[in-house]
Amino acid sequence: MKKLQVLWRLPFPWRERGTAEDGETSLLVPKEKSKGETATAVTYQGTENTAQAGSEEAQIGDGSGDLLSHQPQRPTSVRSCLLKNALFISNLFFTVMGLVVLGMGLWGLITKESFAQERIGHIGTDPMLVFVFLGLTLCLLCLMGCVGSLRENSCLLRLFSGAVLILVAAQVLVAIAAYSLQDQIVPVLRSGMLTAMVRYQDDLDMRFITDEIQMNLQCCGADNYRDWEMNLYYNCSAPGVQACGVPASCCIDPLENGTVWNSQCGVGAQQLVEFSAQSVIYLGGCLGGIARWIEQNKQLIGIVGIALLGVQILTLIVTTRLLDNIQWSKAISSQRDVES
Repeated sequence: MKKLQVLWRLPFPWRERGTAEDGETSLLVPKEKSKGETATAVTYQGTENTAQAGSEEAQIGDGSGDLLSHQPQRPTSVRSCLLKNALFISNLFFTVMGLVVLGMGLWGLITKESFAQERIGHIGTDPMLVFVFLGLTLCLLCLMGCVGSLRENSCLLRLFSGAVLILVAAQVLVAIAAYSLQDQIVPVLRSGMLTAMVRYQDDLDMRFITDEIQMNLQCCGADNYRDWEMNLYYNCSAPGVQACGVPASCCIDPLENGTVWNSQCGVGAQQLVEFSAQSVIYLGGCLGGIARWIEQNKQLIGIVGIALLGVQILTLIVTTRLLDNIQWSKAISSQRDVES
C-alpha cells in the first residue's frame, strides 16, 4: 500500500498538477520546503506564471479583454454620421414616393365614389386598392427606417432590414418564377385582357387601362380587332350605334381635324375586311404588342430591375453597418458603467 502511495505522488506527465503557490518559477521542479511544512505539502516551482496567466485570462474573459477582441474597431463619428444620414435621406425619399402612390389610390377611390353605399360591396375588386396597398406598405416600411436611423433604435432597424430582406427574396423568386413559367404568362394575359374588354363599358378602371394599352401599344383587342365582339355593346347583334364597332382607342387617328376627339371613329369597323379596316384601326392584338414592347425594352427592363435590387441590397449593407456601430457604442457605454 505504501508503494502505491509513493507512486501516486510521483510527477507523471499525464498527472494533473496541483494549484500554484507564491514563489514558484519552473515546472515540475520540487520547491524547497520550509521547516513548518509537512511532507504532504509537495508543490512544484514554475506554476505561478501559469496561474497568473490563467487569472489574467479569466479577467479578460469576464471584462474588457473579451469585449475588445470580439467587437469591431471603434467607428469614427464622421462614418457613423454619414451612414445614419444616408439611410435617413434615402428612406425619406421613398416615403414621399409612397405617400404619392397612396394619394393616387385614395384620389381614384374618392373620384369614382367607390365608398358610396351602392358600390361599397364591390370595393374589394377595385384596382385602385393596389395603389393604396403599395403606397401604405412603402410608407410604413420607409418610416420605420427613417425613425430607426434618426433615433438609432436597434429594434426598428432590425425590423426594417428584415422587411427589406424579405422584399428582396420575394423579387428574386418572382423573377425566377416569371422566367420559368414564361410560356404560361401569355394565357393569363389573354384572359385578363378579354375580361377587361367584356367589362369595358361598365368599369371605368377597365376602360382607362384598356384605352391606355391600345393607344400606347397601337393595338386593338387581345389577338385582333374582332375580339371586341365579346363586348355586349360592340356585338354585331346589339342595338345602338356601337354595334359591330370598336372603341376610339383602336383608331389610327381618333382626333377629328387634329383637335377634337372622335368617339365614333370605330363605328362598323368589325364589318370591314382587313384591307379596308387597316386604314382606320389597328388590326394587331395587344398581346403581340406587349411581346414586341418587352423585346424592344429588354435591356432597359433588366437595367432598371438590377438597379432597384442593388439599391435594396445597398440599403441592407448600410443598415447592418449602422447596427454594428450602435451595438459597439452600447457595449462601450456598458463597460464604462461597470468600471465606474
